Amino acid sequence: MDAIATAPIRKGRKYDQVLHGAREVFMRDGFEGASVDDIARVAGVSKATLYAYFPDKRILFFEVVHSECERQAELAGSRIDESAPPRDVLTTVAWQIVPFLLSDFARRIFRICLAESDRFPELGRAFYESGPALGRARMTGYLREAAARGELRIDDFDLAAEQYSELCKAHVWTRSAFGVQTEFSQAELTRVIDGAVDTFLARYGV
Repeated sequence: MDAIATAPIRKGRKYDQVLHGAREVFMRDGFEGASVDDIARVAGVSKATLYAYFPDKRILFFEVVHSECERQAELAGSRIDESAPPRDVLTTVAWQIVPFLLSDFARRIFRICLAESDRFPELGRAFYESGPALGRARMTGYLREAAARGELRIDDFDLAAEQYSELCKAHVWTRSAFGVQTEFSQAELTRVIDGAVDTFLARYGV
């Protein structure tokens, strides 16, 4: 992943256009099935222009994933007041995590990374570092601050952050990932999120 993640990305006036076309093709055809010709056609650029921005298809895939995860992180950051009581913060965080996990984008990217894990394990690592790892780091930071204020009792902050993420997946994630259930009602999501918050605070609340 390091070579992909650190590869220089040229940004110009057609960068967003290329990224948009690549996202559409990757989501439709997967990583292996997505051809550079199709991506260039959907993006409305020449192959030469595409290669000028992204010389490797894996770099392009990583940038599609990274840009979406970054957008989600910015959106979550604008909605979360980390100075609020833990129940409020945890609830808001969960309402960012769960809908994203169940989105068509996250589900398809997960399947692509899983399908390509033997040949291109760096794709999965790129997704993990761009999404789950960043989310865990931010959650760990919040938990440390809340504990310092005396709002939570936590010894292992990394583990607690992972546990909360897993609690938010209960009932819905495996059903969604395997296509058993792709639509969830507001009541189902509320049940999962309230349960995650209650369980977490029962363990770590003061």
